[in-house]
Amino acid sequence: MTDQPSAGRFDGRDHLLPVRVYYEDTDFTGLVYHANYVRYFERGRSDFLRLAGVGHVDLLEQEEPLAFVVSDLAIKYLKPARIDDALVVRTRYEAIKGPRLIIRQTVERDGDVLCRADVVAVCIHLDGRPRRPTKRLIELVTPWLSGGNRIGSAITRLSAGRLMTPGATPARPAAMKPPRPPGAKGG
Repeated sequence: MTDQPSAGRFDGRDHLLPVRVYYEDTDFTGLVYHANYVRYFERGRSDFLRLAGVGHVDLLEQEEPLAFVVSDLAIKYLKPARIDDALVVRTRYEAIKGPRLIIRQTVERDGDVLCRADVVAVCIHLDGRPRRPTKRLIELVTPWLSGGNRIGSAITRLSAGRLMTPGATPARPAAMKPPRPPGAKGG
C-alpha cells in the first residue's frame, strides 16, 4: 500500500483512471457539473503521459522546454454521473501529427459511456509557438498510439529508424518504468 495517488493503469493501449464523484463535482441537481468532465479528461491525459514516462515537470526542465495546450475539444454528453459514482476515464492517444497529439477519451460507469471527447493537444514552446515534440517524447508515446505506430509523416522523417520499444527505454527506477504496450518484444 502506498500513500501516492493512483495514476491509473494501462489496459492494452488504453489508459484507465478511476475517479470518484464528490460533492464538489456536482451542481445543485446532484449531477456532475458539465465543466468537471473537462477536468476528468485532463487528469486522464496527464496520467497517461506520466505512466508512459513523460512528466510535465521534466518537459519544462529539459534543454528546450515544452508544454501542451488543448487547441480543440469536442465533447458529447450522453448520460449523467451522480455524487459517489465510481467512474473510469479511458484515454487513447490516436496519433501524432506534426505538433499535434490526437486523443480520444470517455468517462464510463460500469462500462457504460457517459461522456466522450475528441481532443487535439498542441506541443508548444513556452512562448506559445507550436513546435514538434522531441524525439524522446515521440519514443515514449508512439508505442501506445492506437493501432500501432501511427505518426505523421514529418515525425516519421524526424525519427525514422530510431523509435525505441518500451523494453529499450533507458533504465530508471522500477516504480517509474513505463509498462510495455501490447505486442512489444523483448524484456
